[in-house]
Amino acid sequence: MTTPSHGQIIDGIALSARLRADVATRVVALKTRGVTPGLAVILVGEDPASAVYVRNKVKGCSDTGVHSVFEKYEATLSEADLLARIAALNVDPTIHGILVQMPLPKHINPHKVIEAISTSKDVDGYATLSAGELMTGQPGFRPCTPYGCMKLIKSTGIDLRGKHAVVIGRSNTVGKPMALLLLQANATVTVCHSATADIGHHTRQADVIVAAVGKRNVLTADMVKPGAIVIDVGMNRNDEGKLCGDVDFSGVKELASFITPVPGGVGPMTITMLLVNTLEAAERAAT
Repeated sequence: MTTPSHGQIIDGIALSARLRADVATRVVALKTRGVTPGLAVILVGEDPASAVYVRNKVKGCSDTGVHSVFEKYEATLSEADLLARIAALNVDPTIHGILVQMPLPKHINPHKVIEAISTSKDVDGYATLSAGELMTGQPGFRPCTPYGCMKLIKSTGIDLRGKHAVVIGRSNTVGKPMALLLLQANATVTVCHSATADIGHHTRQADVIVAAVGKRNVLTADMVKPGAIVIDVGMNRNDEGKLCGDVDFSGVKELASFITPVPGGVGPMTITMLLVNTLEAAERAAT
């Protein structure tokens, strides 16, 4: 495949639509065997951003034929009651994936909640056991955002074997699993973060850059070598209040061979990979 001179947009909305169509087809096939994939989504409290995310997840389910159960609780819900509800969903045969929307109210320990979800239903891929499966190369659920990023990179037709990939960010939800997925694809991986002395020194050598720190303009044009693939995971607001990512898009797109926009890049893929994980959980339960 020939590399374009610069700035080919990786359309996350279009790729997401193709993947969701495949999910819908596989859901129909499962239903003929008497199994309907089911996702339980739990929202505790009134965080407005969380409410939007949850609404999009529930809509994604209905669009692809996945059965969704949405449970909303007051912010005063006790940790014990939430854990009891998760325990009940763990043994419910109609539910194949369980997702508790973060952040949780201060009195609830998020780690305890994530660990309470059965590994076979951990479709967010956040639990320690799921992280261990990724670390050791075992089949399991991959966290949805890095999993989506890998699909976006794959859509460019570039083979990652032997390529140098730089991940900016080391969170448990994106940065670390992203680095592991890139390693699995035979890339050589560097992880940069807030304590890295000179991030640009590393990114200028990179064939692939994934920016995932939640900070505007963390990656600028002078930090990118011509022809690099740039994946922007960030979700920020600019001075005008418009959505923007971690990457200085207008400058970097003149150098990159492929780049994801914000919005319309990584965002749609995250919910799509959640649907994929839920479908795969149901397929495993049906075997």
